Amino acid sequence: MPEVANSEAMNVVLVHGAWADGSGWEGVYRALRKKGFSVSVVQQPTISLSGDVEATKRVIATQNGPVILVGHSYGGAIITEAGTDPKVVALVYIAGWIPDTGESVNSLIQDQIPPSAPAPPILPPQDGFLLLDRAKFPAAFAGDVDPERAAFMADAQLPWGLEAVGATISEPAWKTKPSWSLVASEDRMIPPVAQRFMSNRAGATVVEVPGSHAVFVSQPEAVADLIVQAAKEAIAHAN
Repeated sequence: MPEVANSEAMNVVLVHGAWADGSGWEGVYRALRKKGFSVSVVQQPTISLSGDVEATKRVIATQNGPVILVGHSYGGAIITEAGTDPKVVALVYIAGWIPDTGESVNSLIQDQIPPSAPAPPILPPQDGFLLLDRAKFPAAFAGDVDPERAAFMADAQLPWGLEAVGATISEPAWKTKPSWSLVASEDRMIPPVAQRFMSNRAGATVVEVPGSHAVFVSQPEAVADLIVQAAKEAIAHAN
């Protein structure tokens, strides 16, 4: 893939999802930096959608020029709401939730998860937050990640606030901005059939990768390649 470092080089803002933090993007970050992109990683608290959107917009505000906004999993809901920012020129969903107006992650779980799909090992809420069963985390969330790293990810989970899970989208950015979506075909958290439905509904350019929900960790080059594709096509469209 040729370098893109030039006067039109894009800024990429990476938004993590539930039960993870920004460090999971390290491989994607390194791959994009090698290709000449300026890359920033949002460290949002996943307590409330509004708070996470504000955290994302603060990072967008620091960017000098157009932004490719990328979200993994619940991060997809965040970029759907935050992506209306005028600096954002493209949205990239990585095994992500892509809600429509009035939808939340919770409503999508109820409406789009087939009864036959594997049940994510979500523990009962505690103090308004959700966590995954640590023992079941590697197989459910990170099936293609190195076992030692998957165990670390399980023990380093960031609690996911019920307010974030249930908050609805007011104005989906994908209705006015071009979008791309990486569907993880071995995902045991968000079934691939649900990812395909949401991606197609949003009119996203879809790429499928045989990866787990943690595909952004296990296959950073594939994720980076889709982001590069989005950046090039956004540049071409703008010109």
